[in-house]
Amino acid sequence: MIDHLDGAVIPTGFDVPVEPLRRAAHYTGEPGCIAEARHFAALFLQQLRTEWCAEIDRRVQDEVLLVVSELVTNADRHSDGPYILELEGTDTSLTVAVYDSSAALPRRFPRDPQRIGRHGLEIVHALAAEVAVERVPVGKRVTAAVHLDKRD
Repeated sequence: MIDHLDGAVIPTGFDVPVEPLRRAAHYTGEPGCIAEARHFAALFLQQLRTEWCAEIDRRVQDEVLLVVSELVTNADRHSDGPYILELEGTDTSLTVAVYDSSAALPRRFPRDPQRIGRHGLEIVHALAAEVAVERVPVGKRVTAAVHLDKRD
């Protein structure tokens, strides 16, 4: 907020929102859900750019969309029910959380370029600053925190 006093501009508080931006979407597992989740995340990133003045370059956006794809794909393949994608972000970080109905915790396999498949969690760990998995009353939640202000 800014007050104008006799022609002078005086900052009086925060110029950006105080609470992180939060959005959630529910998916049934029908064909097309993974693409819908990526689109939802892309719109969220655009909203972070607009509302939080986040500077998110193309590489970071692609990494976030890949994290969303991998986590939603795992929920789609390994749970027997619907799943929820929850996004929370500011100008510098984004947390991607996926809830599904399976209580089985995902396994991260050792690197093996010869292995076909089962690289999802390995990819998420490579792109995210933090990854957490926990059981919740409805099944589990897998969370990945991504820094949006990466510098080369």
